[in-house]
Amino acid sequence: MKELVYNGIDHLLKADLSLTKSSRWGLVTNDAALTLEGEPTRTALLKQGFNLQSLFSPEHGLSAQGVDGAAQDHQQDQLTGLLVYSLYGPGFGPKLDELDAICFDLPDIGVRFYTYIWTLSYLMEACYAQDKKLVVLDRINPLSGHLALAEGPMLNEAAASSFIGRWSIPIRHSLTVGELARYWQASRGMQGLDLEVIPCQGWQRDFFYPATGIPFVAPSPAINHPATLLTYPALCFMEGLNLNEGRGTPFPFQQFAAPWLEAYSLIAHLQQLSLPGIVFEPVAYTPFEGRYKGESCYGVFLKVTDPQMYCPVATGLAIIAILWQFYAHQVKEHPYPTHANPSGAGHLALLLGNPALVRHLQQQPDDVLRNLRQWTETGNWKEVVTPYLLY
Repeated sequence: MKELVYNGIDHLLKADLSLTKSSRWGLVTNDAALTLEGEPTRTALLKQGFNLQSLFSPEHGLSAQGVDGAAQDHQQDQLTGLLVYSLYGPGFGPKLDELDAICFDLPDIGVRFYTYIWTLSYLMEACYAQDKKLVVLDRINPLSGHLALAEGPMLNEAAASSFIGRWSIPIRHSLTVGELARYWQASRGMQGLDLEVIPCQGWQRDFFYPATGIPFVAPSPAINHPATLLTYPALCFMEGLNLNEGRGTPFPFQQFAAPWLEAYSLIAHLQQLSLPGIVFEPVAYTPFEGRYKGESCYGVFLKVTDPQMYCPVATGLAIIAILWQFYAHQVKEHPYPTHANPSGAGHLALLLGNPALVRHLQQQPDDVLRNLRQWTETGNWKEVVTPYLLY
């Protein structure tokens, strides 16, 4: 019989661990943070007797359905009556004056530019500065924790630090949020932080999302299907180019297109690369919102055939390089304004974490295609993080 996989919240509820429930607790969460039974973490903790005083929400708000990159307001939670302080609004770090301890329970999808982990980074700094206990309720990494599958480039902090990548980690990091917290505690000078990670149970590092048996819940509006977990790390780069990344269709981040793209020719070039674990199919659609709204677009749909072999970041770089190689007069960088980056300038460089790579893609795309492995190297990432692994 297959062993059940439990996220940290389920482990906490099942084991009734010895946390001081009467402390004045805060909770960073959203509606995508559920127990295995589908109950929101916040109500589960209240039923367990935790003295929850306030809630905090990340990008996309408490509902997890707020518009991408849009500032979120403070609000009152209709479910619990608690005040919800936005950590993607007036500021990115919480004020914890009236709390003794705070829990963090948000899903992650294993990719550097997904912002929930950076909300955790600000939370860690605030807890350290204000001497508050931090409990991270760990959740599985749906892209697996197989460190051999991690993909760079590593973030260049001096040139590309932002809210979609503050600190130097790979694009595909292969850690859980709890492991990231342990690593950052040690590597960012927060050894004195009172950090406790409630681990998952039954999860193994080679488990991709389907192996966990955990029901899929969309962690944000555009990650609306389990298949998107695999294609998002390849196609999020389209946000920084003048292409539609599938927003305004039922398949965001599973497909990309533009009015000027020649799908069959592009696919022919991609097929010549023999990229592992992925097939490309022609697609035509008219976005109902977003870039090229109401225009007929032509492009490519990504279908992952072997997650163990598929390298999403290398695939994304290959697509961009082919675009700049054969559509140099049409493909352009495109601003992507957000609350964290109001001008939207340099979005592609921030996603890649390496402005030099953007220049290389523009000027020498053929060289990038020949050296995809070199551009996605992670250095000694595995050795550096091994002491902080939980599984």
